[in-house]
Amino acid sequence: MESALFLIPVTLGDTEHHRVLPPYNRDIILHIRHFIVENVRTARRFLKQTDASIVIDELTFYELNKHSLPEEMAGYLQPLADGQPVGLLSEAGCPAVADPGAEIVAMAQRKNYRVVPLVGPSSVLMALMGSGFNGQNFAFHGYLPIDSAARTERIKMLEARIYSENETQIFIETPYRNEKLFADFVRTCRPATKLCIASNITCDDEWIRTRTVREWTGQKLDIQKKPTIFLLYK
Repeated sequence: MESALFLIPVTLGDTEHHRVLPPYNRDIILHIRHFIVENVRTARRFLKQTDASIVIDELTFYELNKHSLPEEMAGYLQPLADGQPVGLLSEAGCPAVADPGAEIVAMAQRKNYRVVPLVGPSSVLMALMGSGFNGQNFAFHGYLPIDSAARTERIKMLEARIYSENETQIFIETPYRNEKLFADFVRTCRPATKLCIASNITCDDEWIRTRTVREWTGQKLDIQKKPTIFLLYK
């Protein structure tokens, strides 16, 4: 198999692989012995679910997180220099999107290694698809500031871009703070601004709703501790 950094999407929850991942991904995975992952335990479980014949103890895992040093990450790509393929796994969804894997991809690009993104679920894009918002002009901002005053100011500034630039605004939050972020949007945004909440995408309890901020006001949501995407538009 060719030497390349394969960006391997992971299911977004306890979803059966065949529902969201093409068989081609499995064929690629079976030829890889080196994996860069966010969490070794969950990566091992994902790979075993991909194909029960995979012998986990024969694989090498390199753990990548916010504490990883540049010199460590450079070593993770050594198998590529030796002519072997390497797989990059996110904790969920697509690698390098709202994910520390982007630094590995940038490093591979600088070294002129081949980078191959594989097909799989992206909660950001799937939420946008299901929102009814502008899919030709949008911005993904990731996490908003934790400080309340800074967060309010940022929300107001980005909401203004909806109206001045016709741009959909997309956010994520740490799941245990979802309900706080929802409350901040309802408190801060204009009543006519639309807010879409997309929770547990691809899972059995997937829930995607678009309403105006006025319509969301006073509602109680069961989104705490569930992976959720928030989108704003006019």
